[in-house]
Amino acid sequence: MAVASLLSRFSLIPPLAHPFHRAVSIQSKLISALDQPWRVKSVAAAAVRPASLSLVQFIATDGGTEAISVPRSVSVLVAHELLQAGHRCLDVRTMDEFNAGHVVGAMNIPYMFKAGSGLAKNPEFLKDVSSMFKKDDEIIVGCQSGRRSLMAAADLSSAGFTAVVDIAGGYSAWVETGLPTEQ
Repeated sequence: MAVASLLSRFSLIPPLAHPFHRAVSIQSKLISALDQPWRVKSVAAAAVRPASLSLVQFIATDGGTEAISVPRSVSVLVAHELLQAGHRCLDVRTMDEFNAGHVVGAMNIPYMFKAGSGLAKNPEFLKDVSSMFKKDDEIIVGCQSGRRSLMAAADLSSAGFTAVVDIAGGYSAWVETGLPTEQ
């Protein structure tokens, strides 16, 4: 069965509303897996959606599975309410961005560092986060526009953090909405 017809026949990927299209990455992995029929016995999209993530799981012929965690993104207004309810904010922007202004009470652990004219992933990110947060802490992850935080939140979910949400739109949307900030 052609991959395209299989994807149109089954609704395997839940709709994801976020400017950084998470579905593209998952769909490309799904298509890649389906194009290898000798490896894939079946593909299951778990209807299980814990409060913080969606899960797509591939089941291989050898019985092994590969799970892809997709953290839930929330609006800045919902993120603000979650912070007031006791969630903790992790700002993954660079230190310079963070020092220019951030969500009140946020902690800064950069997901990426400036490297030349671009950015490079922080190789100590998961270790640094693990030293400040427990795996079951309720963490709201934010960056400038929502892209880095989504990648960071996905890495955290994959590393076993169970209550991670991403701030859709990032700090820019937070400021535009007039929510409290500090320097």
